[in-house]
Amino acid sequence: MEPTRATRREWLGLATLALPTLLLSVDVSVLYLALPQLAGDLGVDATQQLWVLDIYSFMLAGFLVTMGTLGDRIGRRRLLLIGAAAFGVMSVIAAYANDPVTLIVARALLGIAGATLMPSTMALIRNMFSDPKQMATAIGVWFSCFMGGMMVGPLVGGALLSTFWWGSAFLLGVPFMLLLLVAGPLLLPEYRDANAGRLDLASVALSLAAILPVIYGLKELARDGWQTTAGVAVAGGVIAAIVFIRRQRHLASPLLDLRLFANRSFTSALGTGLGLGIVMAGVTLTSTLYLQTVRGLSPLQAGLWLIPQTIAMAAGLMAAPVAARRVRPALLMSGGLIVAAAGLFLQTRATVDGGLTPVVLGLTMTSLGISPTMALTMNLLLGSSPPEKAGSAASLSETSGEFGVAVGVATLGSLATFVYRDNVTAPPGTSAEVQDTVEKGITEAAVAAAALPEPLSGQILDAARTAFTAGLTTVAAVGAIAFLVFAALAAAVFRRVPPTAEVVESESQPDPEVRAHS
Repeated sequence: MEPTRATRREWLGLATLALPTLLLSVDVSVLYLALPQLAGDLGVDATQQLWVLDIYSFMLAGFLVTMGTLGDRIGRRRLLLIGAAAFGVMSVIAAYANDPVTLIVARALLGIAGATLMPSTMALIRNMFSDPKQMATAIGVWFSCFMGGMMVGPLVGGALLSTFWWGSAFLLGVPFMLLLLVAGPLLLPEYRDANAGRLDLASVALSLAAILPVIYGLKELARDGWQTTAGVAVAGGVIAAIVFIRRQRHLASPLLDLRLFANRSFTSALGTGLGLGIVMAGVTLTSTLYLQTVRGLSPLQAGLWLIPQTIAMAAGLMAAPVAARRVRPALLMSGGLIVAAAGLFLQTRATVDGGLTPVVLGLTMTSLGISPTMALTMNLLLGSSPPEKAGSAASLSETSGEFGVAVGVATLGSLATFVYRDNVTAPPGTSAEVQDTVEKGITEAAVAAAALPEPLSGQILDAARTAFTAGLTTVAAVGAIAFLVFAALAAAVFRRVPPTAEVVESESQPDPEVRAHS
């Protein structure tokens, strides 16, 4: 039976679903600009600032699996609208918080509300667009909106914060949520799994016990290096994950249906997305720090230099589904990843004073190169899962992305720090105390240098910048090699996946192998 093609209502519904996507990406980038102002107004100390930033991502990652499955049970549109209302209310509370504790609690609840939005959005796209070509295009639009939010976030945030107080950064999301609450019931259909069964609360607790400690531990390891507490947290999370998996195998209505992993296309797409997240998290972190600490750009200036990267990725995300109608995804993915590797090899040519071209152009090439894989793996992931499990599939994709960022920052960030410490050498005449500070990192070195007279101050900064650039080029080289490996794996793993035009032609055939790879 030929799949039903989407009508104007579905495309208008997609525009409605783009609202939370755009909002969440804008919200993340704006907060970094607002942090100095709110820290001063509320008296937020350094530890509390980390919690203001991190608690959102902790709760988001922890509740994604639960919310994705909950949407399958109670209805994806219903959960999306509940989450939108909660997100709007919590945004107002965060904007008018008058103490750090209130702000941290509001951010935690914003994370839980955010966990309802992304899986519901992707699951609804899976249900609204049954035609593989149209679904691929819709996913490309969704990704482009997310990247567009990342691009305009610093610009919108800079304009807001130059005119209004820091709370305006949180109020920015309220109109988006109100519009979604009005348009959602009119344009979005409701979908749920009629045979989903009851939500197993013990599994919810185990999923939180597995995800939250691991994310926390990885962030702490990336920030401060090896600590017993962080190591214990990661180990405890892994043990909880093992218990969680064992429980899912024996439940009639599991929180997470492990049968999804039996599909090779699904598992391969999930693993590929995780690998991309790891590499790009480390590369983006070191590139952004290079622009600010080595080249001395402000956060807003650095954001402007990253706009070409965002434009390139958005263009690739839109073009990939069109090309995949006639070209096999394996060829598009592997070719794009080779371009991405070339971009990172270009970054290895970066120097302290050698201009921004290797870093900016290299990052732009990399973003363009990974965009086909991002778009097509999401299409494969959703297309290879049953429609009634779309919420679970989408939540796994989002959770994988959160883990990718955490692992990438922890591993590649730690690699950059190791190379920095191995290369930095304080000039003669530097006290032992200052030398220890300089070896901690480039930001600490800049603070220490500011309190010293010239020429010692300049010599310390030069040494720190040179060492950090060595860390950047090392991370870029490792990332380039990883992308070449991913390119070979993509060519092999996805070689039997046909172009989407062929999938549409074969939809009338009851061949389970074809459907598994569609």
